[in-house]
Amino acid sequence: MNKSIIFISLVMLLVLSGCSTKKAVTTTIPVSEETKTAAVNFSEQSTWLLGYFNKGQMTREPHSEWFLKGYDTYQPSQDAVNKLTELNKNDITIKIVLGTWCPDSRREVPRFMRILDIWNFPAEKVTFIGVDNFKNGPVGEFPSLNIERVPTFIIYKNNIESGRIIENPVTSLEQDMVNILTGMKSNL
Repeated sequence: MNKSIIFISLVMLLVLSGCSTKKAVTTTIPVSEETKTAAVNFSEQSTWLLGYFNKGQMTREPHSEWFLKGYDTYQPSQDAVNKLTELNKNDITIKIVLGTWCPDSRREVPRFMRILDIWNFPAEKVTFIGVDNFKNGPVGEFPSLNIERVPTFIIYKNNIESGRIIENPVTSLEQDMVNILTGMKSNL
C-alpha cells in the first residue's frame, strides 16, 4: 500500500477521533448517604453544562466526581509552575471551551484548573463556555472562537489571542501555557 495513502488514513483517523458521544459515558455517583449509587450517563443532555458557567458548577453533582478526582490527583511540573509565577498575570485572560459529555474535557479541565489555582490566577479572569456534542455553544461570541475540538483553552494577552491548547497538550498543560505566554514556538 502506498505510504501516502497510509499517512492520509492515519491523519483522517486522528481528525475523526475527537470527542464524540457515540457510546454512553457513565460514572457512578452517590445518590444518598446510605452508599447507594446511580450511574450517570454524561452523554445525556440533561447532564451537560451549556453556555457560560462557573467553576463551582463543576464541583457539584453530577460533575463533582470527575472534576474533584482530576483536580486532586494532578501534580503539575513544579518547574513549569515556577515559570508561570514569574509572569505578569495582569494582562492575561483565559477562555475554556469544554463539553461535560467529553472524556477529554473531563480529564484536562480539572488539571488545568489545578494549575491555575496553584498559580493563583484570578478566577474572574477565566471564562467557561459549555458546548453540546456538535461543539456549539449558546453564547453570542461563540462562532468567532472557531472551536473544532474540546477542550480548547484559549489564552489571551491584552485581549489578543496568544495561543491555544486544543484537546490534549503538546507537552503538558503547564508547559504549554508557559510556551504560549513566553512566545516559544511549540504551541504557536
